[in-house]
Amino acid sequence: MEKTVAAHHHCLKKEPELEPEPSIERTSSEQLRIVADQVHATRQESSILAVRTKNRFQAVTTLKNEGIGIDAIARQLGLARETVRRFYYASSVDELLGAPRAGRPTLLDEFAEYLHERFNDGHTSTAALYEELRTRGYRGSHRTVRDYLRPLRTLGAVPARRQIPKVRRITSWMLRHPDNLTADEQIGLKQVLTSCRHLEATAGHVKSFAEILTERLGAQLNSWMSAVSADDLPHLRRFVRGLETDHAAVLNGLTLPYSSGAVEGHVNRIKMLKRQMYGRAGFDLLRKRILLSD
Repeated sequence: MEKTVAAHHHCLKKEPELEPEPSIERTSSEQLRIVADQVHATRQESSILAVRTKNRFQAVTTLKNEGIGIDAIARQLGLARETVRRFYYASSVDELLGAPRAGRPTLLDEFAEYLHERFNDGHTSTAALYEELRTRGYRGSHRTVRDYLRPLRTLGAVPARRQIPKVRRITSWMLRHPDNLTADEQIGLKQVLTSCRHLEATAGHVKSFAEILTERLGAQLNSWMSAVSADDLPHLRRFVRGLETDHAAVLNGLTLPYSSGAVEGHVNRIKMLKRQMYGRAGFDLLRKRILLSD
């Protein structure tokens, strides 16, 4: 779920389409914003990680088209099997570039607004700004602040930018029941889904699966799996393939009233007692404590 949101998080960075307006000159703020977006996009595309990911994707795709399997590709390229597997099933390189860190929180995020204000006020010294952030609780490095400010120095000012929710926050909104969301969270989720048809489709599938899970509607499982397989959502389709490998057990779990919750509870309790006594006692005392804790 989180990987799906990360893969399509770039859609939210696009400005919403507006109705055509008469041709007018862009304001300086708009020009700065456009240049800032271009600078950050260029840096991201030319990073060492991005270049390496593109090269690996190209190599894996070439070998895949030749009919070579995952294990053989892993041996030939000297990569881990799970790494090759991610590249092998990826539909595009953008999916791989978006998955690792797109929209993830960073230590600098909560101080970005303050940093923008100080920079626009003429305080452009990296060392001074770093010390100010440290006094406000920033725990990151001087290098992070320096790299963040570097493209902004070419602009001379920081343009106001639209706040985009982080991947984990969007994922949390989509996984929670709508009644448990605040008014602001409901508005934020609606804006996100309106901006990206893939995330809108994902939210619909998640909602449907939640209904199947909570109301034990196992009879609808197959139709749900077919609907997900028909959509262009690689990560959810991978989840469906996992369900297919143990379809009978999943179907029973979503249909029958029986549950292994009690057993899992006992297992969790035993593991908790084991961790508490690690390095302090032997098996006999552990056994006695487990029996007496019931």
